[in-house]
Parts: sequence; structure tokens; C-alpha cells
Amino acid sequence: MKKLLFLLLIFPFVWLPFGAVSADTGPKPGMEFEFSQEVAGDPLTVLDGVQYECSQPDCSDASLLEDAGPQGFRCYETSCSSVAYGYSDYHYIELTFSDGKTRQSNIFKTAGFNSSYKATIREGDLLVEPRLLNLNATQPYLVFLFSCLCCLGFLGIVALGVFLLVRFLRKK
Repeated sequence: MKKLLFLLLIFPFVWLPFGAVSADTGPKPGMEFEFSQEVAGDPLTVLDGVQYECSQPDCSDASLLEDAGPQGFRCYETSCSSVAYGYSDYHYIELTFSDGKTRQSNIFKTAGFNSSYKATIREGDLLVEPRLLNLNATQPYLVFLFSCLCCLGFLGIVALGVFLLVRFLRKK
């Protein structure tokens, strides 16, 4: 009887997985690349590409952005994007286009949590620039200026309210 009770208690644990369990939580930083073309002729499409991550400004320590779960670099005909658990400070991309040429970009910095870049296809390379409307970090002074203007606007409304209140109280 004790053996049967012991087996009944142990039996549910036999079906539990022995492998490691992992969870992927929270948002991941990302990059979006949209292309424009300076090369004459038919519009080029992206066939394949990779993204390199670097800690040094000259990318002397470049390493590929690895595919790991949601992390990776993916290209479509007219755009590319990447997601990472965390980016390095500097990057460059290398893409193969429908004209058979592989072009490498300039070294560019991370422009924010969700960065947006304009990549210009040139004859021998790619020019990657942060998009101006990406206020995540491409133009941090604009965010600071906007915050200051909001604070000044709020203070102006408070001052107007105090002025009108004092004027109302004087009339009584």
C-alpha cells in the first residue's frame, strides 16, 4: 500500500519537463531602415544583409548582430529592421542588392530605443542617417526645447490665473 501511494505521488512529476524554461519579457530596442536610391536605373531591391555591432567609434571591434530568439537583422525588398536585447553604441550594415553588388554603410550611432534611419543607396556604398523626425534621441535638444516650452506655457497659464484672481479680488 505504501508503494502504491508513493507511486501515485511521484507519477505527476514524471511528466514535468526536465529542460530549462525561459521567458522573454519586456520591449526590445529596434532599428528601422528605409531606402532611397541615388543609383541610376531600375529600383534596387535588398537580397540579403547583416548588421555589425561595435563598441569602438572606428568599429575595429565589429561583430555580427546574432540571431537569438527575437533578436536579429531582417531585410525585405525595400526595407530592413533589427531587434536586439541591447545594442552597442556604433553600427554599420552590409547589404547585397539586386544589381549583384554588396554595399557597406558608414558607421552610425544608436539614435534611440526605437531608431529610424534613412539609408541612401549610392554607387559604391550606403549612407545611413538618422531620420530627422525621430525624436527618440536623434535630436535630444529638440526634446529638451519642447519640454521647456511646455513648462513655460504652464507657468504662463498659472501667472495669467493669478493675475485674473488678483484683479477680481481688487474689484470687490
